[in-house]
Amino acid sequence: MLPLYYRPAHQLVDELHAGTLSSVELTHAFLDRINAHNKAINAVVTLTPDAALAQAGQADERRQAGDILGPLHGLPLTVKDTWEVAGMKCTAGAPALKDYVPRRHADVVQRMADAGAIVFGKTNVPIYATDIQSYNKLFGVTNNPYHPGHTPGGSSGGAAAALASGFTALEVGSDLAGSIRTPAHFCGVFGHKPSRRLVSFRGHIPGPPGTETQPDLAEGGPIARNAKDLELLLKVIAGPRKPDGRLWRLDMEPARLERLDQARVAHWLQDPLCPIDQTLSDGYQNLTAALEQQGALVAKARHELLDLSHIMPVYFNLLGSLLSTSLTPKQRRQMRWVARLEPLLKYFGPVTAGLGDYGRGVNQPIHEWLSWQETREKMRVSIESLFEEFDVLLTPITPTAAIPHDHSHPPFKRRIQVNGSPRAYLDQFCWIALATLLGLPATSVPVGRTPAGLPYSIQVIGAPGTDLTTLRFAQLLEDNGLAGFKPPAGF
Repeated sequence: MLPLYYRPAHQLVDELHAGTLSSVELTHAFLDRINAHNKAINAVVTLTPDAALAQAGQADERRQAGDILGPLHGLPLTVKDTWEVAGMKCTAGAPALKDYVPRRHADVVQRMADAGAIVFGKTNVPIYATDIQSYNKLFGVTNNPYHPGHTPGGSSGGAAAALASGFTALEVGSDLAGSIRTPAHFCGVFGHKPSRRLVSFRGHIPGPPGTETQPDLAEGGPIARNAKDLELLLKVIAGPRKPDGRLWRLDMEPARLERLDQARVAHWLQDPLCPIDQTLSDGYQNLTAALEQQGALVAKARHELLDLSHIMPVYFNLLGSLLSTSLTPKQRRQMRWVARLEPLLKYFGPVTAGLGDYGRGVNQPIHEWLSWQETREKMRVSIESLFEEFDVLLTPITPTAAIPHDHSHPPFKRRIQVNGSPRAYLDQFCWIALATLLGLPATSVPVGRTPAGLPYSIQVIGAPGTDLTTLRFAQLLEDNGLAGFKPPAGF
């Protein structure tokens, strides 16, 4: 049997409810695990052990009295250090927030608390969640458990590394530019970016503390070591904000699939604007062949939107508009020059497709943003035709498995290596852009290892609102031996 710290969350919940496991015992198991291994990984950056053990004791007493709060009763877990937890520091990796202690839970944290969960720690992020690697001046660098010389990803890198290391039962990440999917891919765990606005973002930093607006493109979602746990946590954190609860109730479309041989699977695995490593390409081809052998209908996707030259300009434009509020006037002027000089940038090194539109988005007036917004909405309607024919779309997540640490400045000069050739650092945004831009559910599913032992994942995308279908497909991959979490060596 798996040790406590690696057992699935849904199994732990069953044991807690049955009384064969106590919350105090489980909390001690995670705290002991963190004390033994966190120094090498540096995933957990804030701990409240005394408070957690006190809450665990209370949870055990309530359970014995038959007073069960909800589906996570007595389950200890950590959250990404961008979510506000009342009474616990929330820094978002920023020195300016090193002493900030919220008085109110973020909405997702409140939902977990109402369901009986015990938040006992926070996991590391890049400063203000703005990088594909997790490091900052407050807490230092988080390492990948599979190879300490490589990053676990960002911005939910500490969350994914903590799960892979057995430090927590579940995690809640946030995703604007792949910040759930990429760390899950780099660390061999499961992650889910939900459909647009399925999960409240109130209580997340950034924006600034106290922000009430639901930001464009950004979503909060679960990270776990198996697909069933993703669904368990999603059903807890999803739903309307309190004022909106007077208008609508959560009623997600049921999963369309019960077996792999029922699945209609499209794949889009290559695009000339963002090549992927041959190891990943071969692994994805093997996966599609295995799906065919299992009886699934598998075909190369054909749709006018499945072309990065269509997606990246719109994605970067809207991303630039969103992030412009956090830039200084000098940075905005720099982005204006990036936009103007875009045709020449390729002479100075590899450039990610559509980058100039980021600079234009940073500086554009509202009437131009509205035009791009309408373009995006037309694309969102158009993609429905793909999912009339297929249940899910398979794509890469990033061009490579976990990249080596690179904290050089400025970040835009960083490079990644793809099949031995240098590529732009921001190419890591390309394959996540479709689901982010159109608000589609996207599940990161671990499906293989590189010769160096680094895990990699496939991205499972669905039509708007079909979160339970992408999660079910992930679970079917797992159940049929085509996917799954495997602990790092030595863990």
